[in-house]
Amino acid sequence: MQYECKYVENIVEADWNLLPDITLLDVVTGDKPRLHTSVRACWSQEGLHVRFDCEDDHIIATMINRDDPIYNEDVVEVFIDTTGTGYKYFEFEVSPRNVIFDAKIEITDMARAQGERHSTGTGDTSDYKTVDIAWDAHGMRTSVDKLSEGQYRYELHFPFADLEAVPDEGTVWKWNAYRIDGDQSGKFHFWAWSPTGAVNYHVPSKFGELKFVK
Repeated sequence: MQYECKYVENIVEADWNLLPDITLLDVVTGDKPRLHTSVRACWSQEGLHVRFDCEDDHIIATMINRDDPIYNEDVVEVFIDTTGTGYKYFEFEVSPRNVIFDAKIEITDMARAQGERHSTGTGDTSDYKTVDIAWDAHGMRTSVDKLSEGQYRYELHFPFADLEAVPDEGTVWKWNAYRIDGDQSGKFHFWAWSPTGAVNYHVPSKFGELKFVK
């Protein structure tokens, strides 16, 4: 899977409707979810920009501090692997209250020793990764807006300095976009652009491609 991430001169004046959109699917089965989520992305000289437009009929969001475990409630998420190796990537989450969780993930030597199993995505590396939540993307900017009843928009802006890499035209990174949503019964649903085949977002071998184009 590949998303063509288009260049914009000025993100403030960018027409997001001209950008290609992708739809999130059930993370396990790839089926259409109960609620619609579309994602668009673009890049500028400043950084990478991502927008989620979410249908939402019930909000679960109680946490208020950065790096609280907001993944236990409603969130949108972006995972970005600038190296394409699957051994190091960034995790970004935003809640409906505009609370941020950001972390740097590294697959440990134990998982690297099982490189073939890791690369095919047939093994769960959850026990073999380090999650550095002390790391912060200091320049990251986010916003959450209620557009109308049941319609919400999330915007995430990542300076390239925080991603520790600067792409050129034609550069390809790996990434995935996710969402966790709780319904009125208390059941949580897990959605992804590139389904991982399990209720587990940390499967880098299932990340799609993010190609920077002009």
